[in-house]
Amino acid sequence: MTDRLPPTPEGMTRAAELLRSGEVVAFPTDTVYGVGIATTHPERLPALFELKRRPVDRRIPILVATLDQAIAAGAAVDDRARRLAERFWPGALTMVLPGTASGTQAYRAPDHPLTLDLIGRAGPIYATSANISDQPDTLGADEVLIAFAVDQDELAAVIDGGPVPGGVASTVVDLSVSPARILRDGPIGRDVLEPLLDLD
Repeated sequence: MTDRLPPTPEGMTRAAELLRSGEVVAFPTDTVYGVGIATTHPERLPALFELKRRPVDRRIPILVATLDQAIAAGAAVDDRARRLAERFWPGALTMVLPGTASGTQAYRAPDHPLTLDLIGRAGPIYATSANISDQPDTLGADEVLIAFAVDQDELAAVIDGGPVPGGVASTVVDLSVSPARILRDGPIGRDVLEPLLDLD
C-alpha cells in the first residue's frame, strides 16, 4: 500500500528514509509529479522501469540540487556546464554530461522547494515522470495513486505537495560533444543559449 506523506518536516524525513533504503517514492516537481529512487541504489533501477512499464533503452535522468552533486556522481564538468548551471539551475534545463561509467548522464536541478528539500535529505535521485510510460502526466498526488493503483506495493510513498502546473518539458542540451547540441527543445530557447556556448 502506498503511503501518502504530507509535505511537513516529518513527511519529508520519512520520504528521504524510504529513498535511502532503496524504495520508490513519488513527489511533486516544477512541472509534473515525478517518481524515483536514490542514486545510491542503482540496483533498484529495474523496479523503476517495471513500475513505469518503461522501455529499458530509455535512460533516466538524475535530479540534483547543485552542480557539485553532479560532479560527485561522476560527471565531468567544464566551463560551459558551469555557466549554464549558474544561469538556469534550478530550472528548466537538463544537461547531458560525460564522465560516468556508462558514458553520459542527464542531470537537472528542478525549481521546486519540496524536490530540492528531498534531494537535500536523500541525495540525488534517478527520476522520471510519475505515470505509466506514454500515458498522461500526473499533476497531483491523487492522479499518481490512480496511475499506479495496481502497483501500490511497488510505490512506497507519494509526497502530497498539492497540484503542480504541468507545462513544457525541460530543454535538453548535450555537453558531451563540442559544439553542444540541443536534444530537446523546451522553455529555454536556442536564442538564450547561444550567447553562453557554441551550438551545433
